[in-house]
Amino acid sequence: MGGHRAQQKEKTRRTIIDAAFRLLNQERSYSSLSLREVTREAGIAPTSFYRHFEDMEELGLTLVDEGGVALRQLMRKARQRIRDQGSVIQTSVETFMEFIQSSPHVFRLLLRERSGTSLAFRKAVSRELQYFVVELADYIQHTQGYPAEEARVQAEAMVILVFNACAEALDCKPAERKLLTEKSIRQLRFVARGADEFLKGRH
Repeated sequence: MGGHRAQQKEKTRRTIIDAAFRLLNQERSYSSLSLREVTREAGIAPTSFYRHFEDMEELGLTLVDEGGVALRQLMRKARQRIRDQGSVIQTSVETFMEFIQSSPHVFRLLLRERSGTSLAFRKAVSRELQYFVVELADYIQHTQGYPAEEARVQAEAMVILVFNACAEALDCKPAERKLLTEKSIRQLRFVARGADEFLKGRH
């Protein structure tokens, strides 16, 4: 019996999370959502919300964490594709662009809360982005033979470029997104080439 109740509780919690994500769109940010709206969308009574989350901030942080899980899954997918195809820059940009097409609500949340009014949200998004930096820096260090610090600097520049490109691509038409993807790939190759020349100049 206890197992069934736990399953039902987890199911309701999932329903609340999914409802909040559905309400996020081009016009709506998380801070503009009310508890009543979310519970109405989830089909539960407002009082039931507090059995699953302390308040709307806790729900919001859970959404950011969910976005982080999606990004980590994306990184694993990108690494596999890099192993198969070999181009870290092209594969990374294309994988990011596919992500914002399939999960625009997740990316909008991360984008808005990255510079939002909540310190807790900003820290949570920053932490999730650092996963990308660490993974990419590790890849650069081991494939290019760069020192750890230089690999991290390059990785940070590349992640910022891709994140900003994806923010611009959110509301683009397919043809515009394709051009933006190609431009981002060129920019990242300039960064990589510059890093190469910089390190050569130090030897």
